[in-house]
Amino acid sequence: MTDIDTSTSKITRREFVAGTARLTFAVAFAPSGMLLMSAVQAKAAGYEIGAWVRIAADNTITILTPGAEMGQGSMTGVPVVLAEELDADWNQVVLEWAPANPKIYGYARRRGESLSHSMAIVGSRAVMMYYDGMRRAGAQVRKVLLAAAAKKWRVDPAELTTEPSVVVHRASGRRMSYGEVAMFAEPPATMPEVPAADFKDPSKFRLIGKPVPRRDIPDKVNGAAKFAIDVRLPGMVYATTVHSPVQLAAPVRWNEDAVRKMRGVINIVKLERGVAVVADTFEHALKARNALTVTWAKGVLAEGFDSPPELDANYPRIAADEVAHNTTVGETGDIDTAFANAAKIYQASFKSDFGYHAQMEPLNAVARFNAAGNQVEIWEGTQAPGRSRQLIARALGFEPSQVIHHQHYMGGGFGRRSINDYTVEAALIARAVKRPVKMIWTREEDLAYGMFRPQCFQRVEAALDQRGKIAGWRHCVVGDGGRLLYSGINLDKYYRVPNQRIELRGTAHGIRLKHWRAVAHPFNLFAIEGMVDEMAAAEGMDPFTFRHQRMALTPKAQDVFAAVETLCDWRARRLPDRALGLSVSERSGSLGAGVVEISLDRQTGKLRVHKVWAVIDGGTIVQPDMARRNVESGIVYGLSSVLKERVTIKDGKVEQSNFHDYPLLRMSEAPEEIHVEFLERDTHPTGIGEIGNPFISAAVANAFHALTGKRLYHMPFTPERVLAVLNA
Repeated sequence: MTDIDTSTSKITRREFVAGTARLTFAVAFAPSGMLLMSAVQAKAAGYEIGAWVRIAADNTITILTPGAEMGQGSMTGVPVVLAEELDADWNQVVLEWAPANPKIYGYARRRGESLSHSMAIVGSRAVMMYYDGMRRAGAQVRKVLLAAAAKKWRVDPAELTTEPSVVVHRASGRRMSYGEVAMFAEPPATMPEVPAADFKDPSKFRLIGKPVPRRDIPDKVNGAAKFAIDVRLPGMVYATTVHSPVQLAAPVRWNEDAVRKMRGVINIVKLERGVAVVADTFEHALKARNALTVTWAKGVLAEGFDSPPELDANYPRIAADEVAHNTTVGETGDIDTAFANAAKIYQASFKSDFGYHAQMEPLNAVARFNAAGNQVEIWEGTQAPGRSRQLIARALGFEPSQVIHHQHYMGGGFGRRSINDYTVEAALIARAVKRPVKMIWTREEDLAYGMFRPQCFQRVEAALDQRGKIAGWRHCVVGDGGRLLYSGINLDKYYRVPNQRIELRGTAHGIRLKHWRAVAHPFNLFAIEGMVDEMAAAEGMDPFTFRHQRMALTPKAQDVFAAVETLCDWRARRLPDRALGLSVSERSGSLGAGVVEISLDRQTGKLRVHKVWAVIDGGTIVQPDMARRNVESGIVYGLSSVLKERVTIKDGKVEQSNFHDYPLLRMSEAPEEIHVEFLERDTHPTGIGEIGNPFISAAVANAFHALTGKRLYHMPFTPERVLAVLNA
């Protein structure tokens, strides 16, 4: 474990800005969004400000990065956009975490008339949401440098250009580094306007779209990277918690006297939904936790809930009940007329189980209060530092300004680390024991008290008109979780079915639910693309041909389908005992299509995915290597959930406890080849981090049908389920 210097000598903003940097630019938010300003300008306008770019005399350029880093590369991908427009030498760029203050360092999101700011790196937002603001900020700083150099040389700024971190006057051969300019340049009273038309032409990009070294990789390889679990403070103690086996029950009493006598135990702290043990070492805390015998309050909703019977029996009944309460969450055209006039109607039902995030780094945080008890410091790796700070403050009765947040790397997020229930617990425990606390949840605790991808049942109906084209689509989703159940039903993005009705029939079970990588898209596309493949087979048509002839493909869909058909050599690739499966993929503005090649051991029921091909339209790909690895990781993550992962609940309790009974895909089971290609586009970047996941379920199921003539309707496709289908 690494000791970390945690001295907190306070410096004023003026001292920070004056520091080692000679030229500092602030970012401020006005009603119209992010503005780059000089500190003087922002203060005069009454805006809250923070440093964003600092240029030092030694030519070091410090850029603050708001991209929470969990392996996807946002820490590099976001600031590299600013560096591109600044024309910075990437080798001289230093990155620092941006403070947890969305009003200053967040991206702007407009909802109706209101404008909000967020630092949440979820939904593949990082590059997509920061792209325009970072380009403009970089272009503004470059323009300031050019103006300062022009004044020094007494030339027209139009005569100057830049090379990486150097201002050049070609007519006289003079050159000055950005650091030299910073020595005499003064921040302007008003930052120059840079319209989008003045941004770099993409043909001149040096960093965007080019291989750029990621700043997190070397430290992760040599062990120097700092995760919250590495933090060690003077006088720090350790805590771990136990929550009710039946989720959301409160603790009533426990064997406190016996546990307090155990070696190293310092305190036992009651929490709203659990009990924490605090000890001098984590090993002692863990041993004491395992000795706790807690009586839990009765009467919570999850009592008596059994997930498999509910999914298998009650959900289909709710879907078939014509008078069951339902909410229409999407409707276009005249769906009733489309079905009344249909020449043929297809119907199928699809099921999927609860899914666990399974992030490799255990959930953890470190908390320390000041002597007066009116300020807390938090060390954590979070996808949403601003929200974390707010929720910690709310739990403590503090203002956000009383919470000092230190961001760290994350050992996996997948949506789970965008909410910080465990971090709030760390703060509450630290306040109770009046000592710095490192709080770590065990894997067993994280599974038992997990926040899961919801289980769901989907009934899909499609109407074909007299020409055999899809004219109507009805999609009913049953389950608990609201939008977590239907976020992926976006047919207009690829198929443009003229008449649609999407309805939700909600249930409530008292099980904690959370956004999971790509949210509902993986199981929604399982149903959508399973239905499409079923229709293609029934009509005696090739899956590609059916989509092109019977469905109104959007231009993007036409492009990705055509490209992946060529990439995988669909027409010619035929191997004994193997089959191909096709599916569209969609998430966060990106569109893709993917194909898998599978085999099946008919004795054991084990499916094996040998090869995967994916083509993605993600707009401008800022960092191709990072983007490709994101898609590849999404494919592997998706395969694991499709072939192995399921959480089951019996009598309100999670039945799985660790990776021995919640198995993940092993390296030996991963595809032998993954081929990812991006279509060349100069449009705004769209989300890449989750686009690799949604298509996998349907592609594997469709390949299974091509291989066996039978269909899989329940995800995951465990060997037991595969054998049951084969033997049915």
